[in-house]
Parts: sequence; C-alpha cells; structure tokens
Amino acid sequence: MTPAVVVSIHVAPGRRLPTRSVPSVEAEAGVGLVGDRYHGSRHRHVTLQALDALDAAARELGRRVDPGLTRRNVTITGAEVPTSPGTPVTIGRVRLEVVRVAAPCRLLDDALGPGAARALHDRGGTVLRLLDSGTISVGDEVSW
Repeated sequence: MTPAVVVSIHVAPGRRLPTRSVPSVEAEAGVGLVGDRYHGSRHRHVTLQALDALDAAARELGRRVDPGLTRRNVTITGAEVPTSPGTPVTIGRVRLEVVRVAAPCRLLDDALGPGAARALHDRGGTVLRLLDSGTISVGDEVSW
C-alpha cells in the first residue's frame, strides 16, 4: 500500500487573509505553525485535508477545488484523514493528535463559489494538536 503523502501546505498570516503555498513550515509543539493565523491558539494548531475528498467535492460542484482556498494547512493524498479525537498522527517526524473534525466554513461559498460549503460537508478534514516541534514539508509521509 502506498503511504499517505503531503502534497501541499498553506498558511495565512491572519483571519480572512489569503493563504499562501509554502514548501515547508516550522511546527512548534503546543503552539502551531509559524506564520499561520492559528499560531498560539490552544488546540487548533494544524488542519489536515485529503486531496481525494477535494476531488469528490469538485465533481459535485462541477469545478476544481483549490486546496489553498479551503483554508486548511496540510493537504495529503493516498488516504482519508483520521477523524477520531485522540488519534495519533505523524507527518514526517512531527507527532500530532486529532482534536476534532473541521467543519467547512461559510466563507467557502465566497472563495470557491455557491455550494462549496455543502459539497465539502463531511470532507472538511480534521483539526490537529502539535505534540512535537519540527519541520513539515511537501513530500513527507503521513501515518496514523
């Protein structure tokens, strides 16, 4: 079986500001991703989504769903994202744990067009807490 792999990473410096694609990002245990709007939040350190889920939403919408416009941090391919709270996740050498399912934001209809939030229902990914510091990079293997 092919392992899940990071295919894109996005960070946004502030709420409602556009995300930017980065090849790697520094993760700080208990704090978040350096340069991201949730850096310093208590539990919402990293958001994770699956490219296959975005492709399914795109088929429903009839148009491409750009991973950066969903406002999630890390996009993987090769597996569905884990959703059970407490599930340990490893991205590269960085350990995390699932906090909760990430509900699609109403703002998705503005960014991706009408119906996007509905199409991403149950496909919005998960919110993770960082247990270790380190670098998360495009190409890193993901396991849980």
